[in-house]
Amino acid sequence: MVDTLSITLAQLNQSVGDIAGNARAMLAARERARAAGADLVVFPEMQLVGYPAEDLVLKPAFVARAAEELEAMARVTADGGPAMLVGSIFIQDGALHNGIALLDGGKIAAIRLKHELPNYGTFDEVRLFQPGPLPEPIGFRGVMIGLPICEDVWHPDVCRHLATFGAELFICVNGSPYEIDKDTLRIEGVARRRAADTGLPLAYLNRVGGQDELVFDGASFVVNGDGSVPVQMADWEEQEVTTRWTRTVSGWRCEPGEVAKLADHPEDIYCAMVLALRDYVNRNRFPGVVLGLSGGIDSAICAAIAADALGPERVWSVMLPSRFTSQLSLDLATECAKMIGCRYDTIPINPAVMAFDEMLAGSFADKDYDITEENVQSRIRGVTLMALSNKFGPMLLTTGNKSEMSVGYATIYGDMAGGYNPLKDAYKMTVFAISEWRNRHKPKIGLGPDGPVMPQAIITRPPSAELRPDQKDEDSLPPYPVLDKILLGLVEHEKSVDQLVSEGLDRDTVVRIERLLYIAEYKRRQAPPGVKLGNRNFGRDRRYPITNAFRSG
Repeated sequence: MVDTLSITLAQLNQSVGDIAGNARAMLAARERARAAGADLVVFPEMQLVGYPAEDLVLKPAFVARAAEELEAMARVTADGGPAMLVGSIFIQDGALHNGIALLDGGKIAAIRLKHELPNYGTFDEVRLFQPGPLPEPIGFRGVMIGLPICEDVWHPDVCRHLATFGAELFICVNGSPYEIDKDTLRIEGVARRRAADTGLPLAYLNRVGGQDELVFDGASFVVNGDGSVPVQMADWEEQEVTTRWTRTVSGWRCEPGEVAKLADHPEDIYCAMVLALRDYVNRNRFPGVVLGLSGGIDSAICAAIAADALGPERVWSVMLPSRFTSQLSLDLATECAKMIGCRYDTIPINPAVMAFDEMLAGSFADKDYDITEENVQSRIRGVTLMALSNKFGPMLLTTGNKSEMSVGYATIYGDMAGGYNPLKDAYKMTVFAISEWRNRHKPKIGLGPDGPVMPQAIITRPPSAELRPDQKDEDSLPPYPVLDKILLGLVEHEKSVDQLVSEGLDRDTVVRIERLLYIAEYKRRQAPPGVKLGNRNFGRDRRYPITNAFRSG
């Protein structure tokens, strides 16, 4: 029996499918943990294979490769250095499991399997894995450690069971994606409740980094049995912290250590966008990004996010003016690019617009100018930007926000064409908030300029697509504060028309917005991916039929 224990919490990024690369990163972290005097180093959920690996885990060759790499990692621990807790996938009795292995003394000393499989929102583990039995603690250096895995800790029965069978402390490994205010929920709504319920301390380790539409914020922490938080790790950055534990008369207790300050709102949203884009672009091996810079707020903040994610030198902005583009837009776009420090080019689209007008003149004879011609302009811009992407290699960013995508205020094969959209889950009022914030602050993980990133006039001017003379977004949509209130009700909270009307909103407006929301589903199915910010993003969280006759009002 020991009275002290040193546990390194390795809050790492990962690369889904890069099993060998993930293993190398963990072994390198183990060497740093050895230098820090650690007895044990812990890694996040499924760190070996990456999370979420989705249907990759159904490939027998993938499962076999993971097993081989885990065995190789286990053999390294024969050197007498720190033991490792490594999350991976496991086959037991012919069934596939999400689990964690203790690697110690040159072998796989113990395996515990995830009991509670999440099957909501972004999670789809029930179709991939079989649940493990209620886990029992593992013995390590004379200490009984309970190992609830991610979802397990959200259910009190797992920790109660572990405590009943003698657990003295909990180590919970996680792949917990970012959502607004989720860090508070993890501590207040989960960890402190488990500590209060069992009287045992809990180390909560989360990964950091982007994976397609998900981003993980890290923000790992320790809660002692009395509910105090002796260690709070940083958010949005890789970090390794060696925690010191002491056996007391009332049980194990983590000694006070680093307590990092987490990003406030809306910096947390902005960091989520930056980190998600950075990992998406780099892991998919793009040299940089290209985007249309219109002089409007959406494209301006996307350019700033890209610069903070990749550095201004990897951002290429392009103004694509038509005969409807105002001089103010040209001036603001030019100034915005200068403030960000990115490349800026101008490619007028009038020659292509005239060619299309001529080409379609016979078919469109006796028809008035309408949204068709507006969409042609948008599609010409999309083709032009995709040509630059194809010729020179940067990934094309789209810049439509969630308010627009909710009601279909976007052109399929036009401004929706591209590889990734940082604003996909950001409502228009969120865009205003992060733009105001970024003009006053630089994010702690940002690679962009220290000062403002856009002229203030971009934030204050009335939004417009500039596809016809004197066009304003509010010609077609309610004011954005009203629109976003309606959309928050319909999308985030699944409220009915009657409920929203009872809250003081105009019935005709709500009915119209609900109709637009439903009929735009086909567009959203063809939109590029973008980072999840809230609890009801389009795609993973909210899956509606395209063909849908239901209306609530």
